Amino acid sequence: MEQKLRELLNNLYPVDIIKVESVTNEMYLCKTEQGDYYARVTNYKSEEEQVEEVQYTNFLYEEGFGVTPSISSFDGKAVEKITLDDYHVSTVLYQSAPGVHLSKNEWNANVLKELGRQIGRLHRLSKKFEEVHPVKYIKDWHENEEYAFLNYIPKEETAIRSIAQEILSAIRKLPKNHSTYGLLHGDLCLENALFDGESNVTMIDFQDCEKHYYIYDLAVPIYSALEYSFVGGGNIVEYGRDITKAILDGYQEENDLSEEMVDQLPLFLKLKEVFEYSLMHMYWDKEMLTEDQIRLMNNFRMRIERNHSLLNADC
Repeated sequence: MEQKLRELLNNLYPVDIIKVESVTNEMYLCKTEQGDYYARVTNYKSEEEQVEEVQYTNFLYEEGFGVTPSISSFDGKAVEKITLDDYHVSTVLYQSAPGVHLSKNEWNANVLKELGRQIGRLHRLSKKFEEVHPVKYIKDWHENEEYAFLNYIPKEETAIRSIAQEILSAIRKLPKNHSTYGLLHGDLCLENALFDGESNVTMIDFQDCEKHYYIYDLAVPIYSALEYSFVGGGNIVEYGRDITKAILDGYQEENDLSEEMVDQLPLFLKLKEVFEYSLMHMYWDKEMLTEDQIRLMNNFRMRIERNHSLLNADC
């Protein structure tokens, strides 16, 4: 399939791809003599949504923000349709992003403050983008199937289903205006932020961009750091407090964030937690669960049912 994809991409884009290597089931590394590119091949979202997403990220690039630009096809299109293994899919070709993934022990308060600052800048530019290009196809968060928790969390898990409903209801009641709600990344886990040697940040994988409360783009990296990047050598409660303060401080250097929305941060962390739990039911084969998957699901069950907070009350 990689050979077939290489031929298709070379026919579509002004590049000479020598080799294609699968990175995930949707992303492919494309090697050329001039450097590396990445091809996204997916039908995860409609062609119209993908075109609007690329328009958004190219706008950010033109504004000097740390994202990777797309490569237009010979026909001047940002998104092209191809047929691969008898499936009709869309493809976008991107320049390779500068920077690297940091190791777990490098995600300290200083690094996360810079990430917070760049998220603040991202949201400021998102507001500018929406003023110039009103969003037509990228959905509001609650319209995306991944938030249809009750379609996937088993009916017998009544406590978790009730908690999920309460979270969704509480968020829907929050004020929605130009300063609190708009277009954002949507999946700013630590894996989607790259750093170079001078702490410049490049954000990748905007496929989950959506219209949401801006505070969600802060909740996701905090959640990600608490779940995956604390490596011991200290107190995880203090780590959570430190990185949360760092991200919020950095953000407020670039964008306004009301105390009322900061107070809702624990709610959005719970949304992210239930979101991840629901995805397990959405995508995992329940008849073929591994021991690690069962252990992880049980850990989530206990945390959600006990209303465990990932952040200490005074964070």
